[in-house]
Amino acid sequence: MSQKYIKQFIQVVISLGIAIWIFWFLYKDIALDSLIDQVRSSNWYWIVFSIVISMLGYFVRSWRWTLLIDTEEGKKVTLTRAYHALMVGYLANMLIPRAGEVARCGVLTRTNGISIGYLIGTVIVERSVDLICLVCTIILAFLVEKDLFVDLASQLVDVNSLGQKVLSNLPIVIGIFIILGLAIFYIFKRFRDHGLINKLQHFFREILSGLKQIGTLANPAGFWISSILLWVIYFLTMYTIAFGIPSTANLSSGEVLLVMVMGSIGMVAPVQGGIGTFHALVAFILIQLGISEVDGKIFAAIIHGTQVILVLVAGLVSWLIMMKLPSHSEPKIS
Repeated sequence: MSQKYIKQFIQVVISLGIAIWIFWFLYKDIALDSLIDQVRSSNWYWIVFSIVISMLGYFVRSWRWTLLIDTEEGKKVTLTRAYHALMVGYLANMLIPRAGEVARCGVLTRTNGISIGYLIGTVIVERSVDLICLVCTIILAFLVEKDLFVDLASQLVDVNSLGQKVLSNLPIVIGIFIILGLAIFYIFKRFRDHGLINKLQHFFREILSGLKQIGTLANPAGFWISSILLWVIYFLTMYTIAFGIPSTANLSSGEVLLVMVMGSIGMVAPVQGGIGTFHALVAFILIQLGISEVDGKIFAAIIHGTQVILVLVAGLVSWLIMMKLPSHSEPKIS
């Protein structure tokens, strides 16, 4: 086994170990009976409805992906095939963090003859836009639940006294920001050939290039509409499942939005399927909203568990379907 594969194996084991440890730490004091009682008392009509909405989100994401894929190379990618490839990718992410992007591209390369490098480029565009949408959603959540954000900040630091100190030492504060700006500029210029600086510059160049590419699409409006619709669907998925669980049924739409933002941040963490990090952040914000610690953790377990089951079932079905399809170079048997 080469050093590259050994390194990848160690990274997967470490990320899985961290995920399992966080999950164990969160739930070690919660009795299984409490979880079972919460599941039994939940309104599963709402929970099933949230799963249906979530499935709609996968199809919207698949349609958005087809808008990015140029049909000049290989065979045209249908919505159905893009969906199955996407679900295979989500299934792969449950095993190895970030492997899903490569997995779904590899599936379409085999079945449609489109180069994997080109497909990975389309995924980079998707992720860039998703990152922008996440930032916008965080800002929206802040505007909607500003008082809660201020309250959380005041628990860490006295905001009023800090503001007074900043105003009384405004020239010094401005000077510090100018010095920091010059220092950052110098570091980027002096160490522009360093690996980390190169990666940061490459990251921002990819985002800018991706945004420019969207303008050249045949249906750029459809791409942006579907991107916004995805986040509406994420919100509705969280909102409907909140209705189905007694402890969260009275949360306002703004509070659910905040929970969704925290869950989204947890899913970005480089661990398998957001295990542990999703639960920790969702439970944390629910506790701040007045939900008991046990109920907050159980809510996180239910919503994450239903999504994991959905991905496992739909992903396995999609993988079986895609594996039965002939390779692009193979003739179809009539």
